[in-house]
Amino acid sequence: MKTIAITNKRQCALVDKPEPQIKDDFVLIKIEVAPMCTEYKAYQEGWLSDNLGHEAAGVVAAVAQPGKVKVGDRVVVMPQYPCGKCHLCAAGDYIHCEHGVDPLALCGSASGTATYAQYVIKQDWLLIPVPDDLSLEHAAMTCCGLGPTFSAMQRMQVSAFDTVLVVGLGPVGLGAVINALYRGARVLAVESQPYRAQLALELGAQAVIDPTAPDALAQVKALTHGLGVDKAVDCTAVPAAQKFAIQATRRRGHVAFVGWGGHIEMDNMVPQGLTLHGIWHWNLQDTYPFLHMIRQVGHLIDRQITHTFPMSRVQDAWELQLTGNCGKILLKPWE
Repeated sequence: MKTIAITNKRQCALVDKPEPQIKDDFVLIKIEVAPMCTEYKAYQEGWLSDNLGHEAAGVVAAVAQPGKVKVGDRVVVMPQYPCGKCHLCAAGDYIHCEHGVDPLALCGSASGTATYAQYVIKQDWLLIPVPDDLSLEHAAMTCCGLGPTFSAMQRMQVSAFDTVLVVGLGPVGLGAVINALYRGARVLAVESQPYRAQLALELGAQAVIDPTAPDALAQVKALTHGLGVDKAVDCTAVPAAQKFAIQATRRRGHVAFVGWGGHIEMDNMVPQGLTLHGIWHWNLQDTYPFLHMIRQVGHLIDRQITHTFPMSRVQDAWELQLTGNCGKILLKPWE
């Protein structure tokens, strides 16, 4: 099968790897859609790898044994390879599993864990069946396009009574705008990149504040009667942005951190009485409400997905991501 390899700094190639093997509850999925995430950073820095990607939707090509899916089913592939047995997995919070398995060793396979590829292997219980009335492109947004910030909104119980601040309008931040709007919230955002700021306004954000403006925080306060927002989501992992999210949130408010990394300053948290949430992914018990939401916001997802490339043009896609002039980008491995 074909897969993508980073071969040098800002260089990549299509390479051939053996078709993956499966065993027990593992399933072989033909990838039709591979949403792109932060792999462009590895491309930019020249981190050599031929195991790229963690988002996918496609069609079940083979099963090792009868189970939860059958050949021909359309599915979304959830990230990671958790144990499926611990209390976290049983509760639907598999993403926090501390006992992940080695799928290649278990299946005796030389490949199958990348999604910038034509095939991937996954345990059958980590495949979300796609209803007939949803496209694979829309369903694939249950991964990073909408998934982490869906979880943030669930955890913070965002509603129509709230003003929500989204800090950082990359693809995940744009998904946060959609998630908050779906719940009826008023949305403010923080972003300096003009393309993404404009895209957020088109999605329905009421205002986008440039964080480089000297009065950026004052702008947020002015839009919230001097109080600050009810809830904030940081999608950057940039320390200055994380601090801004905290400072812009009213007393007794909530702040969710979706971006990985950064350094959070604690000074404001105790006097403000803030509740902080670390968010990675969503709970599988929310599958049906989440899919219902995607049905309702398809017109917004069509704006969030700004570009689609054949996998053979992944370098063009990565170069576009480096400009910031895009929302979510999809790869098509078979084109």
